[in-house]
Formats: sequence, structure tokens, C-alpha cells
Amino acid sequence: MTHDNEAIVRNAYRAAEGDVLDVAGFVGSFAQDGVFNDIVGQESYRGEQLADVVLRMAQLLPDVHRELHRVTALGDTVAVELSIQGTFLGPLETPAGVVQPTRAKIDVPTADFWYLRDGKIETFNCYVGYSIMFPQMGVMPDFASAVAAPAAAG
Repeated sequence: MTHDNEAIVRNAYRAAEGDVLDVAGFVGSFAQDGVFNDIVGQESYRGEQLADVVLRMAQLLPDVHRELHRVTALGDTVAVELSIQGTFLGPLETPAGVVQPTRAKIDVPTADFWYLRDGKIETFNCYVGYSIMFPQMGVMPDFASAVAAPAAAG
């Protein structure tokens, strides 16, 4: 049996849109052992944790939209060049504390790689341009701390 893997991926994106927010639909598009990997953030989510990813993004950017620029499907692999867009209206939890919303509009370049098996998402690797997103949100890097840190022994 063949599956329209591009349509499955597009439906997963649609389910995670701010104006739709079909958490069960997003989670249900994954295989039982499916995983979402935030490659740059170095976090992975499985099972019911997949719902947390969608809900956290909707809290941060309630109007979140993913503008798909290029979608390339080859067999069980779908590669997508996109922009994550929205308004920073929810708090951003960080190791240093909570960053309060600035109402800033963001438009962040992203690359996603989806690997499917039998019509379900097995692995979703997401590469978000955090180095662009954070300044757009008003969260600037702390260069002073990096400059003051002792050099690594080598």
C-alpha cells in the first residue's frame, strides 16, 4: 500500500496551526514509537509529549503559522523549507527565568525533515533558526557573560 507522505506531513502542519490546534490530530499522525526532535534545542519528544510541543508553541505564539516555501517528497522522506510566523504573546521559560511577551512579530527560517513508515511519522527532525527568532522576540544573547567567562583549558 502506498501513502501520500506529502499530504500526511501537510496535515500535521495544519493540525499544529494556531487557528486549528488539533493536538490529537497532530499526535495521531505519528507512529506509536514516533519522535519529534528539536535538533537545535537538543530535545526529543515521544508519545503524549508530542502534545506538549504543540501546546507550548501555541502558548508562546497563539497565532502561529508555518509558511511552507518548498516541500520535497522522495519516498518515505519529506523535506520542508519553511518560516515559522506569529506574535510573541506567551511567556518564554528559560534556564535564567521567564521572559515576558513583547508582542513582537516573528518570521523564523526553519528546515524540517520528516521520515515516515506505513503512513505514519516515524521521525520529525526540526531545525529552527533560534539565532534569528530570539532577537526578533527581543531576547538578545548575553555576550557580557561569555566575555567574562574564563577560557577553556586546552
